[in-house]
Amino acid sequence: MSFDAHQLDYVLLVGAVVMLAAILAVRLSVGVGLPSLLVYLLMGVLLGEAGLGINFEDANVAHALGFAALVVILAEGGLTTHWPEIRPSMRMGVALATLGVAVSVTVVALGGYYLFGLDWRLAILLGAVTSPTDAAAVFSVLRRVPLPRRLTGVLEAESGLNDAPTVLLVTLVSTNAALENGVLGFAGIVAYELALGVLGGLVVGFSGAWVMRRVALPSSGLYPIAVLALTVLAYAGSAALHASGFAAVYIAALVLGNSELPHRAATRSFSEGVAWLAQIGLFVMLGLLASPGRISLEHTTIAVLAGLLLTLVARPLSVIACSWAHRMSWREQVFVSWAGLRGAVPIVLTTIPLAHGVDGAAELFDIVFVMVVIYTLLTGPTLPWVARVLGVTQRGEPRDIDVEAAPLERIAADLLQVTITRQSLLHGVEVAELRLPPGASVSLVVRGGQTIVPDDRTVLRRGDDLLVVTPRKLREDTENRLRAVSRSGRLAQWLGKETGG
Repeated sequence: MSFDAHQLDYVLLVGAVVMLAAILAVRLSVGVGLPSLLVYLLMGVLLGEAGLGINFEDANVAHALGFAALVVILAEGGLTTHWPEIRPSMRMGVALATLGVAVSVTVVALGGYYLFGLDWRLAILLGAVTSPTDAAAVFSVLRRVPLPRRLTGVLEAESGLNDAPTVLLVTLVSTNAALENGVLGFAGIVAYELALGVLGGLVVGFSGAWVMRRVALPSSGLYPIAVLALTVLAYAGSAALHASGFAAVYIAALVLGNSELPHRAATRSFSEGVAWLAQIGLFVMLGLLASPGRISLEHTTIAVLAGLLLTLVARPLSVIACSWAHRMSWREQVFVSWAGLRGAVPIVLTTIPLAHGVDGAAELFDIVFVMVVIYTLLTGPTLPWVARVLGVTQRGEPRDIDVEAAPLERIAADLLQVTITRQSLLHGVEVAELRLPPGASVSLVVRGGQTIVPDDRTVLRRGDDLLVVTPRKLREDTENRLRAVSRSGRLAQWLGKETGG
């Protein structure tokens, strides 16, 4: 099949229109409290055979593009996750991504076989593909809800970690490898691939951070591209070694996102933009792959019942089974159970059995597609209300600062650009009261478009941008000190719990 410049013009025209419409739809979805994935799925359906007539039925292409999008989305999740904030919740996140997934798969698979009349293979696949939560779906709604970090940390860690084991499970079941190797062999394969994937992510993350700190690139725009390329390298390299690429990409991104790299804020912004692009393309493609005319009343009934089983039984049991890993009140456990939104990930996972030609895979895709739409409509808009009813919201805003860094290679120093946020307790503090490490200094204050060369008596204000020069070896201490004063005021101690920025 040939492809010429005229066809390219048409593709670019349609693509630009769809992209702009999708971006504008974000505003609509946020306004009504719905995850944007529903709008994108609808756009894909309208573009497909039920609407404009674009025919897309290639499961192999959908499988490949879906995995590529998930790599980018997981990379963005790791790069934008602040490790000190989710570290206390990581044990719970790991438990939900392993034990919680096992509980959920078991409950839904039993229901699929005994209640819905599916054969064991399809029942297990139904449980596996619906087990992982979707970070994009969860946080597109939670972004407007002021939750404590112990809750958002759990949801964030779980959604970043649970893709890897479920992808392995779905792949092994779809290829019959689970039956061929037996229970112990299957468990061994999963453990091996996850462990090697984590190891690969750590190696790429730490070695990549070491290189990025020592290579002065000619343009600041190259740093975000290089960091994202490293995360893709972690995925592809681990996959080439028959390890879990999804575990590798998230771990590598988590390490890189929390390393002292140049232009971290720009890297995070770039990764967020690329992840939005991947999400839009992914959801529209999945909408194209759906066929409304193929969805029967039986499929819809199974989708509704399976969603009830997942939401009201499997998910709460998963949270209860993992409650030993993280102290939470019953109200918080109920909220975490309700906040387990399923987004694009379950639909993407159904492309694996589709691509491998599993009997009944098309019906599984339709069931999961309908279930995701219905229960996202049900749980998404109600999350803020549920949080308020359960009393798990918190008032106020974080008293933190925004820090951007650029290297000053010739003098082995870093230039920090610090923005004083509205709730920061740096407001009213004199420069001398910062008590920065020896050698670090505030060189410039930008206030209302005017530049001020500060002295020790200069008083800082909300909205100020500070330029702080610090020796590279003291950069972490300097950032920790600034964050400590931002959170606790001028009396913050040099050492202590407050400094854990």
